[in-house]
Amino acid sequence: MLRSRTLTSLVRCRIYTALVCLLMSLPAQSYAGKILVYPVDGSHWLNMNILLRELHNRGHELTVVRSSTSWYVPEQAAHYTSITIPTSHASNLEDPEYMASFLKRNIEIRSGDASILSFIALQQETLTLLMEAHKASADMVRDILQNKDLMKSLKSTGYDIMLTDPGFAGGVVLGRYLELPMVFNVRWITNAEGHFAIAPSPLSYIPTIGSQVSDKMSFVHKLKNFLHYGIGQYIDHGITRPLYQGVISEFIDPDSNIYSLIQGADLWLMRVDFVFEFPRPTMPNVVYMGGFQCKPSKSLPPELEEFMQSSGEHGVVVMSLGTLLGSLVPEISEVIAAAFARLPQKVVWRHLGEKPSTLGNNTLVVDWLPQNDLLGHPKTQAFVTHGGTNGIYEAIYHGVPILGLPLIFDQFDNMIRLTSRGVAKVLEVTALDVDILTQALQEILDKKKPYRENMRRLSLLHHDQPMKPMDTAIFWLEFVMRHKGAAHLRTESYKLPWYAYYNVDVLAFLLGFVTVIVLLFVMTFKALCKAVCRQKQTKKDKVQ
Repeated sequence: MLRSRTLTSLVRCRIYTALVCLLMSLPAQSYAGKILVYPVDGSHWLNMNILLRELHNRGHELTVVRSSTSWYVPEQAAHYTSITIPTSHASNLEDPEYMASFLKRNIEIRSGDASILSFIALQQETLTLLMEAHKASADMVRDILQNKDLMKSLKSTGYDIMLTDPGFAGGVVLGRYLELPMVFNVRWITNAEGHFAIAPSPLSYIPTIGSQVSDKMSFVHKLKNFLHYGIGQYIDHGITRPLYQGVISEFIDPDSNIYSLIQGADLWLMRVDFVFEFPRPTMPNVVYMGGFQCKPSKSLPPELEEFMQSSGEHGVVVMSLGTLLGSLVPEISEVIAAAFARLPQKVVWRHLGEKPSTLGNNTLVVDWLPQNDLLGHPKTQAFVTHGGTNGIYEAIYHGVPILGLPLIFDQFDNMIRLTSRGVAKVLEVTALDVDILTQALQEILDKKKPYRENMRRLSLLHHDQPMKPMDTAIFWLEFVMRHKGAAHLRTESYKLPWYAYYNVDVLAFLLGFVTVIVLLFVMTFKALCKAVCRQKQTKKDKVQ
């Protein structure tokens, strides 16, 4: 018996030793590297920063390039070191006051008659904003490339990759100049949604930004989609390419342009999940990480928790307009406050500026709120939002139905996607009155309506993945670092001239070949006919 026990113990010891040796022989799961980060400011920085914190936690060394006029990207942070570029003129997207005035002008234009002139005025406002922002982006990267000491330092550091957001393409230019593998944290590029640059995107069922149509288009919707695609092409060829071309021609390659540099990225970390986005063609180097910023809710501060619990069986409505847009014009805020006051639910509202006079006792107005933690609270019944991507995915993650008040940019298109899924109701903010808003809120809150159940189903689909979106993003980032790029996943089709990409040259050859054959046939047939006619004429002459 003793010998048997001794043998058993010996066998166990050998098994444990073998397992330890096997584990020690396995390659490390994390590749710690040096990452140069060139972010876009504003709300884009919020999700980029979440990715950076996770990369730092996994041992990566991060360097963030920022503007001296940045409002959102801190110069000092525990999880990265920064390189601050002196700039005298801030990008308008970095300035909350500019964005507030931009929103005000947009609302004033939309409040008028829906006419061609109003449409043109709205497009002009957006084009002006984009032109100024891209000019600031191009000027900043020029300043960087002209700084010889800085460039020498960047080259000698030995970065493994460039991580950037191509919505404004300064980071794309710098990464290409440094010849670093390029990884995008992306949904939008300089003129459109990111897929349009690298994957087939038929306009018959792929909506473009601004079109406000779903993937099920009528003929009129297709016309509208085609129009907005044309606007995107104008932005690309008429604004962004010319603004970046000077610095590209001087420092990289005069035969390149900003669009082709974007198309040459190794990896696209796409902030998209197809529970939200419409299905579409894609490419091997596109990795989907929609909702990567979402996480389980944490405990609320005691005062806020007490307010939530005081709502009783009715629950709470949460409202927030995101990072750049803390409040609306006073007239609209008065309408919203009055509608909230009619509800039996309690309301937590992030609102900056003067409190509306119609504010009810059931509404708590705050300068800041823990949005993710509130959306994950069991008392939360609905989310009133402008339709920003971060808030939308947090609502999907926690299964909270949405009342949308889209204001600018992609928010209108985002809400189209949610309404097509049956999880949201959308109102035009310029046409709000107390009755309309109250009715819409009551409909979203009504448990007999399908909004909550549809959102819960969407949430289940979003959670049912083999890997968490953040883990997927980190794996592929480290994949690019380990392999010094991912060229084997990237199509080179963007290097083809347009006539080769669309096989115009092949079609022209085939058409020419067929034309020649037909001409030869016709000419041969005519010659034969003439010969036959001459032969008949000769016989006729002989008979005579």
